[in-house]
Amino acid sequence: MFDGIAERYDFMNRFLSAGIDIGWRKKAISMFTRDQPATILDVATGTADMAIMAAKMIKPQNIVGIDISEKMLEIGRKKVEKEHLGTKIELEAGDAETINFPDNSFDGVMVAFGVRNFENLEKGLKEILRVLRPGAQLVVLEFSKPVVPGIKSLYNLYMSILAPQMAKWFNQNKQAYKYLNESAKAFPDRQRFETILKQTGYSETIWKTLSLGICCIYSGRKPQKQNIVS
Repeated sequence: MFDGIAERYDFMNRFLSAGIDIGWRKKAISMFTRDQPATILDVATGTADMAIMAAKMIKPQNIVGIDISEKMLEIGRKKVEKEHLGTKIELEAGDAETINFPDNSFDGVMVAFGVRNFENLEKGLKEILRVLRPGAQLVVLEFSKPVVPGIKSLYNLYMSILAPQMAKWFNQNKQAYKYLNESAKAFPDRQRFETILKQTGYSETIWKTLSLGICCIYSGRKPQKQNIVS
């Protein structure tokens, strides 16, 4: 599905969010400012928006982006080359649930709009925990469901009807944007996702809403003394 929408994925992100997603991404990346991680894994990197932003904002030594969509990665590689960040950012095919790196490999991991696509959420989170170094941070940016009645109604109308229709106008896969709505609705957001983070072994978990609850940032750390939950 993501291969099929890769060519206009960035444009549709900017258009459908009116550019607000850029601010969301920057807020998520700023969570790493205190840690100043030298190595970052960007899970479900897509077209490398987060990787490129992080390279500019916090200047780690190395960022590895993984994604299962080769078409998205192809576009991401072109963007990385255009930004002259080829020595800082590596993009490669990879699945969040079977990460091809040793234990304790990264100083930080980020996932933007990707965890809701994990086939097995807990398995993916445990794999991320495995490759994090003790004390290192996971930052997740994901859609949420507004709870304020008026905002909730407008959001549901936009996501269920307007976004898929606009995708159709731009010759995009309408079903892909229906999936976006369905997966966002199904995602266990806010306290429920924080609980899952704790259950899979993360400590110091927090979450905060953005843009009236349309989106949330989540954070958790790998404990210094780690007992991986089986």
